Order: sequence, then structure tokens, then C-alpha cells
Amino acid sequence: MSRINKEEVKKVAQLARLELNINEINNHAEQLEKILDYIRQLEKIDTDNVPCTTRAIEVINVFRKDEKKNYDRTEELLELGPSREDKYFKVPKIMNE
Repeated sequence: MSRINKEEVKKVAQLARLELNINEINNHAEQLEKILDYIRQLEKIDTDNVPCTTRAIEVINVFRKDEKKNYDRTEELLELGPSREDKYFKVPKIMNE
């Protein structure tokens, strides 16, 4: 199997718009090779009898019914803002009509 060489690291760095010095190139080449070695090990694992899944653990969403609640501290919150108009915060205009 082919090994990761410095030219390949330079090419990937260029595509990612990274500037790497020679030490970083050598370091990344070693790290990428270790990653590929690990992937090669994973490829050897027999998964024929393993059911397909999209995650490592079963995830169950817990939903609750939305409930309307009255909030009696609106005035207190509005007082915290720098500016207000009636029962709304007043913010600077950011768009032209």
C-alpha cells in the first residue's frame, strides 16, 4: 500500500489554504499515515453479521406538548433594555425600506 508522502501533504495543505513549514509537513505526513493505518485495520473487521445503524447508541427524542404560559415579569424585562416603545424593545434600524 502506498504511503503518504510530503508532496501529497503539500497538495492537501494548498487545497486547504494552509501554509506549512517543513517540520509541519513531516509531522502531518506521519499523522496522516497513522490515521490511514488505523482505517486499514478497521477495513479488516468482519461486519457481515452486524446490523446497520446510524449511531453508536439508540437515541430517542423526548417531546412535550407546547403549553402557553402567562409571563408576568414583562415590565421587569423591558426595563433592562436600553430603549423601549410601549411593550417592545426599540432597536436601531438596520435595513432601508
